[in-house]
Amino acid sequence: MSGRPEILFPLFAAAETLKGVGPKTAQNLVQIGLETPRDLVFSLPHSVLDRRRRSSIQGLDLPAIATVEVEIGSHQPARNRGGAYRINVTDQEVEFQMVFFHGRSRYLEAQCPEGSRRLISGKVELFDGMAQMVHPDHMVALAEAADIPEFEPVYPLTQGVTQKTMTKAILAALDRLPELAEWIDPEQVKREGWPAWQEALRAAHQPQGLEDLSAEAATRQRLAYDELFAHQLTLALARQADRKTRGIVSVATGRLQSRVLATLPYRPTGAQARAIEEISADMASERRMNRLLQGDVGSGKTLVAFMALLVAVEAGGQGVMMAPTGILAQQHFEGLRPLAEEAGVVLELLTGRDKGAERRAKLEALARGDIQILVGTHAVFQQDVAFKNLHLAIVDEQHRFGVRQRMELAEKGKGADVLVMTATPIPRSLALAQYGDMDVSMLDEKPPGRKPVKTAVVSTERMEEVINHLRRAIDEGRQCYWVCPLVGESEVMDLTAAEERFKHLRAILGEDVVGLVHGQMPPTEKDAAMADFQQGRSKVLVATTVIEVGVNVPNASIMVIERAEIFGLAQLHQLRGRVGRGSAESTCLLMYQPPLSEGGRRRLEVLRESEDGFRISETDLQMRGAGDVIGTAQSGLPQFRIADLERQAPLMAVAQSDARALLAMDPGLASPRGQAARVLLWLMKQDQAIRLISVG
Repeated sequence: MSGRPEILFPLFAAAETLKGVGPKTAQNLVQIGLETPRDLVFSLPHSVLDRRRRSSIQGLDLPAIATVEVEIGSHQPARNRGGAYRINVTDQEVEFQMVFFHGRSRYLEAQCPEGSRRLISGKVELFDGMAQMVHPDHMVALAEAADIPEFEPVYPLTQGVTQKTMTKAILAALDRLPELAEWIDPEQVKREGWPAWQEALRAAHQPQGLEDLSAEAATRQRLAYDELFAHQLTLALARQADRKTRGIVSVATGRLQSRVLATLPYRPTGAQARAIEEISADMASERRMNRLLQGDVGSGKTLVAFMALLVAVEAGGQGVMMAPTGILAQQHFEGLRPLAEEAGVVLELLTGRDKGAERRAKLEALARGDIQILVGTHAVFQQDVAFKNLHLAIVDEQHRFGVRQRMELAEKGKGADVLVMTATPIPRSLALAQYGDMDVSMLDEKPPGRKPVKTAVVSTERMEEVINHLRRAIDEGRQCYWVCPLVGESEVMDLTAAEERFKHLRAILGEDVVGLVHGQMPPTEKDAAMADFQQGRSKVLVATTVIEVGVNVPNASIMVIERAEIFGLAQLHQLRGRVGRGSAESTCLLMYQPPLSEGGRRRLEVLRESEDGFRISETDLQMRGAGDVIGTAQSGLPQFRIADLERQAPLMAVAQSDARALLAMDPGLASPRGQAARVLLWLMKQDQAIRLISVG
């Protein structure tokens, strides 16, 4: 199956080949990404106009769209150029006027001779007490009444393309729909009562009312499912190809793990134990591990990651843990160091700061196998770093690691197992969209000893009170983060905001008490300010959001977030997770600037009521939409045309298990349903998948 199946050719021709679409229209359509009939049929209407017939405009709540049969009365041509041309008309009960600006008499007299009957449809408004329809959308002789649909679909438009042109182009494209064999599991089609593909598309373009446009309508569900299924099939094919690569078998002996577990002040949570077990089983198998460890703030990912690294060492190999930035690598290193000492393994840190002889010495030790566990930044891994025997790579990812990077990582690691960690709880539907090729372990319990963080919402008008509260806390020996918002588009403005607050707090609390850290600082200054705070030399750290990820200062028990209403929910939840890591009672103060918008209020309330990152992320998804929750630009999240991840989330999970089940039965997609699925992949332009099938 080298090229596109012939049955799809008509859908992939140029838009110009459609009846009624000239070169100019075609050019305008390309502006909004509509290049072929296939693109047109997948542009569904976003609303619908009710053009059902009425006997009269009497009793309508104006302004409103009305479709009525009228008798044409007298014409009143415009008195001056650019004036209005009016035609008096009467329906079954009342008289009103049709109004045309720049109306040409000859044309209008031919169209609407006095005494004739017409079916007209358009917006009726009151003007000086008289009802009028300005430029009717439709005006036809009764014989052509069928040309006005009862419900007219409304499409998203672009410059130079009117509703009329768009509708015509789409109708012409619908004429080209081929009969395609069903790719969805027949049982499911039956259970859901879904129409066939072709029928679903036709129906989607002929809505019979608003309910047909909702994400819950059967036609929309079916078409969304096609899209999600094609996406999950691509991920499942990637996973299948991946599983053909032989992995390195790492069998744990438990020798090192037991030492660490023995010294822990508490037992791992059920979720931690389960994750460790799943990871160990993957590492012991011949297939290469490709697993996602998803955990909420403070769910104890570090311990799970370290146990996985120990499996690699127990099996005689090495492990590497990579973070996106130097600061984070440093932190992972410090978090793992006490555990490594208990286990008696050699742990080393390698970042861009290692230079010259020191760097060379580390690289040689790594190549000899003397360093058993390496912590570094992603960049380190891409350069001249050679391991003696790498068994496991852990990537601590902040959404910058798409499927492609994971594949590259795998090649570099020559079969090493891969574990990706993410601290951002993502709703299940998005996790599947982004990591559907991976197996997932979830940490959804808090380890004992983590105290809940008290969250309060206060207005900026109470700033002085807040600062007094801080002063008392500092006197008791506690520490505090003070997060300033990213105000402007430019980092310079944000900087001023942070510097102003820094000066203000220093003036009140004392010079040496307050530190500052922001994105524009040279790395050495940033590190120095962080170190002062970590070692308790400074008591208050004023920061822009650079601290949201990973910073661990157990003595910090207060988090103040200024202008909290302009942060995203997930981000606020991450920031709050920076406190509550020690034994002290912790508080998070969300400061907002009144008046609060409805959405802003709801966001702050959700945080006040819940500490469950997964629940918070689901709310975030409903409120902001998929793109914003993970920041689509760098997330590698697929763009769906029809599927709506907020409202059709459950379909994603079904699509994933269905895609995996199909490949399990038919790995080469050779059965009739497999062949149909191949057509779907071409139809949905899943190039990555198509390459995988052709190679496979």
